[in-house]
Amino acid sequence: MAVLEKKYLVSVKDVGTSSLITNKGIFRLLEDIACVHSDMAGYGINQISKTRLSWILLHWKVHVFKRVSYNSTVTIRTWGRNSSKCVTYRDFDMYDEDGNLICIASSKWTLVNIDTGKITRITPEIIEAYDFEDDKNVFGEVDIPKLKEPDIGNNPDYTFIVQRRDIDVNNHMNNLFYIDYAIETLPKEVYENLTFNKIEVMYKNGSKLGTTVNCFYSEEDGKHFVVMKGSENELHAIVKFEE
Repeated sequence: MAVLEKKYLVSVKDVGTSSLITNKGIFRLLEDIACVHSDMAGYGINQISKTRLSWILLHWKVHVFKRVSYNSTVTIRTWGRNSSKCVTYRDFDMYDEDGNLICIASSKWTLVNIDTGKITRITPEIIEAYDFEDDKNVFGEVDIPKLKEPDIGNNPDYTFIVQRRDIDVNNHMNNLFYIDYAIETLPKEVYENLTFNKIEVMYKNGSKLGTTVNCFYSEEDGKHFVVMKGSENELHAIVKFEE
């Protein structure tokens, strides 16, 4: 199946105080349909015990045009595209009940052998199973450029320890929680007065149970960054918010 289309009901956990879908709600739905598509292709969560392979997310890029309200139905489409030996891409578009395009997204993934913990080759058999759509590109760019680390100080603006509740099937902190902790790091006036419709998340090192993560806030040219680092100053993730 080249393109998977699925309808979702926007639930109470997907909306904020305005009753409109939040960025985390959008990411949750995108993550879900990506996992469903991989299961259908034979390389998803349900097949890990057999394939010994698991997808690791490297980068999100999302642009929101309109936010729907609680109990609305959205239609999401997703497809794989442009694979190299070790990296592949997945794009998405989302529509409201009237068929209006309300969000586009792109993501970058790599494949890991769960027995060795090492990146493994994306074989022609895997590519064939997903039936890639290389001509369908929502942002008009093959790659998602890496985020550059902005200037940050030495003192973190927020610190957290990865909890049991944060851990996902890959034994790392789930991708969605990086958005949660990035929001906690934003200054009060930024959080309360700005709506971010452009979001990028670049993942560098997986945050494991018990890891202490220091978050640093920086603003450059109207772009708001949260840099997440471990206790040894290793980079875990960079989150970028734009209006």
